[in-house]
Amino acid sequence: MSTQSQTIDQDTIAELSERFAADPAARVAQNAVSTTDVDTLSLDRSVVASTDPTVSDRVDTWHAANQKKSGRCWLFSGLNLLRSGVIADLGLEPEFEFSQSYLHFWDKLEKANWFLTSMIEMADRDLDDRTVHQMLADPIGDGGQWDMFVALVSKYGVVPKYAMPETFSSSNTHSMNARLEAIVRRGALIVREAAAHGDADRARLEILEQVHRVLSIHLGTPPSRFLWQYRDKDRAFVRGGEYTPRRFAAEVLTIDVDDYVCLVNDPRPSSGYRRMLTVDHLGNVVGGRPVRYLNVEIDTIKRLAARLIRDGQPVWFGCDTVPQSDRERGLWDARLHDYEDLYGIDLSTTKAERMLSGDSAMTHAMVFTGVDLLDGAPRRWRVENSWGDERADKGFWTMNDSWFGEYVYEVAVPRRVLPPELSAVLDTEPAVLPLWDPMGALA
Repeated sequence: MSTQSQTIDQDTIAELSERFAADPAARVAQNAVSTTDVDTLSLDRSVVASTDPTVSDRVDTWHAANQKKSGRCWLFSGLNLLRSGVIADLGLEPEFEFSQSYLHFWDKLEKANWFLTSMIEMADRDLDDRTVHQMLADPIGDGGQWDMFVALVSKYGVVPKYAMPETFSSSNTHSMNARLEAIVRRGALIVREAAAHGDADRARLEILEQVHRVLSIHLGTPPSRFLWQYRDKDRAFVRGGEYTPRRFAAEVLTIDVDDYVCLVNDPRPSSGYRRMLTVDHLGNVVGGRPVRYLNVEIDTIKRLAARLIRDGQPVWFGCDTVPQSDRERGLWDARLHDYEDLYGIDLSTTKAERMLSGDSAMTHAMVFTGVDLLDGAPRRWRVENSWGDERADKGFWTMNDSWFGEYVYEVAVPRRVLPPELSAVLDTEPAVLPLWDPMGALA
């Protein structure tokens, strides 16, 4: 079939220009957008005016954390979930945090090992094989999933922030990541070649030593032991003694992360509800907990999240944070920006259509800390973001329920809250999605 008839010719251009010039609304929009940000012009003031940050049920008593210029939101939100129970149980000051840098170090080292191991396993595939190519595109990024967080905590435990504080590179990961990417991509070529000669494991360990060296230079050396002592909110001094990170996690944490499962909302017909899903070659800890999802309807996710909040527990969740958001106000609503009337075109799509077309996937993880219930139905949600306390309600955002259904993709909940019919699905064999599937996205 010839493509000559599909080219943009001068007659087509002239017709498009004439139609635009004849449309007064288009000309007004052009004049406005030429001098003002489009998100400011499209902001629906009625949505802003009708939304306040108060909620009927709220659990947060702590200060919002700040991941700064890094992609560690999944680690921050996971540790924010853990610290909530510890602050309440021990009466700690609201500023208390676990060390994000500690888990960040081990995640990077484990991701390097996961990547190199995968390259050895797929050494017989061409470099342009789609799975190999996908892994090479992002071999050791900052992002992650709930099960990857569980794998780290289970293997390495946790430490208070003072035991491994932030460094410049932990809060500004770009330069460190660029060096690590260069090392492991070069390493991929080396281990693939070594695999052909039966010497892949030696090559893998040599590359891991390089990764460990770079991580230690940028992030510091993770503590094997540390002294745990603190003053509680009543100013009483408590000397807990010396701990290893794993013993600290076992004795201090009030939440058993191994008991939590990840529920997702993937409305594509091919995925199917009440079905287990996994993603090929997605993970961080070799031999650790695999990434597994239980796909359920969005109303199930809402109901269980609200139940946990009413029981006094925050809820880890993942979403596509950018669409229909206002960062200054800390606000999400499905109709927050009226782009359709501004441009005069139809932009409507379903959640499934956005996933199928590559327009949406999980990009950010946070924690629900409140819900506003009216006659049992959620109206809005309170969210702890890890972007500092300078915006929104001291770092806590407001999500109208209209946005939840469209852009929230997953939550982590304890098994005990699942109804029997869903709990029974957890042990079934998962359907395997390819690595490039939107459900393989990392927060």
